[in-house]
Amino acid sequence: MTHTLSREIRLKNRPEGMPRETDFELAEVKLAEIGEGEVLVQNMYMSVDPYMRGRMYDRKSYAPPFQLGKPLDGGSVGRVIESKKGPFQVGDYVLGMQGWREHFVSDGQGLVKVDPGMAPIQSYLGTLGMPGLTAYVGLLDIGRLKEGDTVFVSAASGAVGTVVCQIAKLKGCTVVGSAGSDEKVSWLLKEARVDAAFNYKKVDDIIAEVGKHCPKGIDVYFENVGGVHLEAALEHMNTHGRIVLCGMISMYNATKPVPGPNNLAYIIGKQLTMQGFIVIDHFDKMGQFHTHMGKWIAEGKIKWKETIVDGIENAPKAFIGLFKGENFGKMIVKIGPDPGK
Repeated sequence: MTHTLSREIRLKNRPEGMPRETDFELAEVKLAEIGEGEVLVQNMYMSVDPYMRGRMYDRKSYAPPFQLGKPLDGGSVGRVIESKKGPFQVGDYVLGMQGWREHFVSDGQGLVKVDPGMAPIQSYLGTLGMPGLTAYVGLLDIGRLKEGDTVFVSAASGAVGTVVCQIAKLKGCTVVGSAGSDEKVSWLLKEARVDAAFNYKKVDDIIAEVGKHCPKGIDVYFENVGGVHLEAALEHMNTHGRIVLCGMISMYNATKPVPGPNNLAYIIGKQLTMQGFIVIDHFDKMGQFHTHMGKWIAEGKIKWKETIVDGIENAPKAFIGLFKGENFGKMIVKIGPDPGK
C-alpha cells in the first residue's frame, strides 16, 4: 500500500482580536491509498478570505466553526493525479473547498471541473470563483442594479470590490470606490475605469469625501467594510436606495461590541433597502455567472489583481495580511506547481 505525504495547516488556538501566526500549526500527515471511485488531488492554489475569521470563533453561524487541532478548509484548485474509476480523470483541474492542505482524497462530492483555457487556474478562486460570484449576485440580484445608478463600493480594490466596480461600469453606471492606498486608487481609475476613487486613509472626513464624489447621491452602496463607510453611505443615499451588506471587515477582529452607525434613521426617511446575503445560497447562479464572465473576459472588459503568497507554510501570514490591507485584489496562496507540467 502506498501513502502520500501531505502537509496541512491546523487551527492551534482560537484567536483573540487580530489572529497571530502562533494560532496555527503546520502538520504532516500520511494519506491512505485511494479506494474505488475516488481521486487524489494535488492542490496548486488555495484561498484565504475574511469570512474565515468568523469560523475561528466557537459559535453558531452560517458556516460551522473550525475545530482545534484539525485542518482548516476553504477554496482550493488543484489537479487530479490519481483516479480509481473516480468521477474525474487524471489531469483534470478541479475546484473545491479542501484548501489549507497539499493533497486530499475525494469521492468527487463538492468538486467541480474547471477550464484552464478560460483564465489562469488560480482565477477560479477570485474573479471566476466565489468572490466574483459574490460581486455578481450581490450587485445584480440583491442590489437590483439599474442603468444610470450611482454605485459606491468600499474596499473597491479587493477581490469582490474590483468585480463589483467593473460590472457596474459595464451596466452603464457611475462608480465611486474607496481603497486603502494610492496604488490601489490608481489601478481603480486606470484599469477598472471607475469614475472616481479615493484613499480613505488620507481623508480626514470620509462622509464629506463621499459626498464630493457622489454629488447626485448614491443609489447602490456595496458594503465590504462597515464603520464610518456605512455612515457615509447612509448620509448620501438617495430615496429608495439599496445597501448590499456583503462584509464588514473593519469589525471582524473586534474584542468588544462595536457601536453602530449613528444615522440609521435615514433608512426610514429615505425608504432604503438594506440586505445582507451569503453567497453559498446562490451557487445555482454559477453557470450563468461563468457564461457572462467568460464573455467579458474574452472581450477584455474585466481586469483583476492578485496577491500570491508562495508556500502552504505561509498561509497563516497571508490570511492575517487580509486584515492589514496587504492584499491587492484576491489574496491567494500558491501551494505547489502544476503536477502535470
